[in-house]
Amino acid sequence: MFDVKSLILVGFISVSAVTAAAQTAPITVRATPIEHFDASGRTRIGALEFRGGLVLASPEAHFGGLSGMALDATGEKLIALTDKGYWLSATLTSEEGRPTGLADVRMAPLMAANGRELAEQGLGDSESLALTGQGVVVGIERRHEIWSFPGPDPLAAKGKQLISFKGIAELGSNEGIEALAIPPEGKPAALIAIAEQDPKDPTILPGFLFSPLDKPRLVGRFAIERIDEFSATDLSLGPDGKAYLLERRYDPLRGVAMRIRRFELAQLVDGARLSGEVLMEAHRAAAIDNMEALAVTRNAAGTILLTVLSDDNFSPLQKTVLLRFALVP
Repeated sequence: MFDVKSLILVGFISVSAVTAAAQTAPITVRATPIEHFDASGRTRIGALEFRGGLVLASPEAHFGGLSGMALDATGEKLIALTDKGYWLSATLTSEEGRPTGLADVRMAPLMAANGRELAEQGLGDSESLALTGQGVVVGIERRHEIWSFPGPDPLAAKGKQLISFKGIAELGSNEGIEALAIPPEGKPAALIAIAEQDPKDPTILPGFLFSPLDKPRLVGRFAIERIDEFSATDLSLGPDGKAYLLERRYDPLRGVAMRIRRFELAQLVDGARLSGEVLMEAHRAAAIDNMEALAVTRNAAGTILLTVLSDDNFSPLQKTVLLRFALVP
């Protein structure tokens, strides 16, 4: 399987004997504008309009592998993580709605309460995140666990295991939790998780519902119809009360592809089997890579914006790409 994840920039520093805060370090990221989404120059793709993009690069040897992202309500403050167990925080700069670069970029390893880096404990494949209001929750693939990192600055936080249960453990090693979301007011559940795909049923993308995070337990399951071999890579709850799912497909003949679907949040309930609404689909002729992270925000004009990041798998043949789209009424 194409081992693919999502998000924005990474540097590397390893000083295990000091605190997580002391391990936080700035990195430099170059941003090259993407002028056209594809060779035709079109800006309308399905229900979305291309607003701009960037190819991100850094001299840091461990930059890449971005696999989970969230933006604050302004669409500027970004927190991301990599599939080698590092946080990335930055300010996403823009001009007239078009992304222009990343500023104030910092990186630090995900740390456990025992003072050790998660990557040192076989927990480095961090693939998804969601903001809780009291901190951040993170989904970890291969070990199939969900961790909580309390406090206002996850780069300085020490995490603890929140969820590890049989239903997740039965997922394929590289087919774990790729998407997390915290619904407002805890409805239809306190935490929603979606796996990359189901190892036993190739026709669905499996979803899990959990009770409040002070004592989380599995309270339901749902399924999203899997279409044309696409796999789930991220989920973002928009300010319009809808759930947006990012999907990716890769095979040697067709190359890489991405899709975004939208669902009514209230539909994500126990026993549901959903198809949703396809907002856009793009293939290798477009300026995409292994798109793995999604954040949905609203700008000052009231327009819904979708920001997408790619995971380059630390490969010289791939790129870290940031794309921004606007939802067309």
